[in-house]
Amino acid sequence: MSMTRLMNTYGNRTLTLTRGEASRVWDDQGNSYLDAISGIAVCGLGHAHPAVTQALCTQAQQLLHTSNLYNIPQQQRLADLLCEASGMEQVFFSNSGAEANEAALKIARKYGNDKGTQKPTVLVMENSFHGRTLATLSATGNKKVQLGFEPLVEGFIRVPFNDTDAIVAAAEKHDNIVAVLVEPVQGEGGIRIPDADYLQTLRGLCDQHQWLLMLDEIQTGNGRTGRFFAYQHADVLPDVVTTAKGLGNGVPIGACLARGLAAGVLQPGNHGSTFGGNPLACSAGIAVMETLHADNLIERAGVLGERLLNEFKSALADEEKVIDVRGKGLLLGIELDRPCPELVERARSKGLLINVTAGNTIRLLPTFILTDDEARELVTRVVELIREL
Repeated sequence: MSMTRLMNTYGNRTLTLTRGEASRVWDDQGNSYLDAISGIAVCGLGHAHPAVTQALCTQAQQLLHTSNLYNIPQQQRLADLLCEASGMEQVFFSNSGAEANEAALKIARKYGNDKGTQKPTVLVMENSFHGRTLATLSATGNKKVQLGFEPLVEGFIRVPFNDTDAIVAAAEKHDNIVAVLVEPVQGEGGIRIPDADYLQTLRGLCDQHQWLLMLDEIQTGNGRTGRFFAYQHADVLPDVVTTAKGLGNGVPIGACLARGLAAGVLQPGNHGSTFGGNPLACSAGIAVMETLHADNLIERAGVLGERLLNEFKSALADEEKVIDVRGKGLLLGIELDRPCPELVERARSKGLLINVTAGNTIRLLPTFILTDDEARELVTRVVELIREL
């Protein structure tokens, strides 16, 4: 019988991590690991970064929480930084990526209802992942995530990712579509990168039909792809963008940004959060954003990601079990011709933390401060793992 009081939502966890520094973590036995998953794209600045640590200590000595009944200067400062970096106009702060996506979906519903659309509907993608709340798992394109939680939330139409013809066809069939929700790169779906003109075409379709273009940048945002947001590679602006993960470098915080048609849709009483945007979380977010820009870490993520991608492609070119190697900045995927979840445990035995997503894709999300020596170590160890499989 299990002695734990925790709900068994994460299965059997055998590794206990107790300390971290830069791109490495240590377990309760003193073993060191190169962290190539960064808390699932969260710790872009690495572990125990001094700027984040100092910001948290300073704020904790002043004021942790007041609620959104009052002005929060740190919240306004972080909103300004986010809008300056993104080209957006307004921000709502939450505690997680799923909550940020909930805010986006409420904006879409309110936008549709405000203009008289009957049963406003959002176009979403196959193999997507948007969270585990009832609305966001309903938007998610993964039957496994949804299983057992029916009836799902209505108001979604699903089409294949990277298929604009399917969106055109959906527009001809349905007159109640009000928004498109899409990840610029599908992370949980296996690091799926769309065609270079995909977001530009979506922007044109949304403009044509007066839909909101809503981008889920929970995993791709905050510099991970080599730009602050991945949509900036395509030179487009969404109406709504959501982010979380790397924004707090480990402190829970999410943000839903809006502009254009989406700006001003939510009014007093339409949405809220007790903890969202509290002084502590926003202080961490400010420290992260200032450090990213001051240390040129966003550019570093792009350059290092390109180098790792090329080195993996070269080293695995003749490996028959490798179907594809793909990536955008420090969001890398190596797709194999077979399920490979056992590689997670094998990697640990070599002092490396990785993740396997979509069953057969090794997902690598290293820190932006990974050294050149650590980058070479990462390539060597992952290539060894695949060759030994």
